[in-house]
Amino acid sequence: MREKEIEKKLVAAVKKHGGICPKFTSPGFDGMPDRLILLPDEKVAFVEVKAPKKKPRRLQAARHRLLKGLGFQVFVIDGEDQIGGILDEIQAS
Repeated sequence: MREKEIEKKLVAAVKKHGGICPKFTSPGFDGMPDRLILLPDEKVAFVEVKAPKKKPRRLQAARHRLLKGLGFQVFVIDGEDQIGGILDEIQAS
């Protein structure tokens, strides 16, 4: 499955949970995650979507550590089977 297909399924799943999943772009600050997940009750997380078996680049991993250090949840997914689990984890936080 391609990255775009996983991303599309993520957006649809977030919508089913009553949230939105906008594409996140940060001009001048490369390496930020692809998507924001915004769920009811002030639940916020960042998601990096990768093609199956692909890993974040070094700069992306550094941005993930920065965001986690600020207290945000950051997820990397490379398959649609991971979507339900991360949504459950975000809602449980």
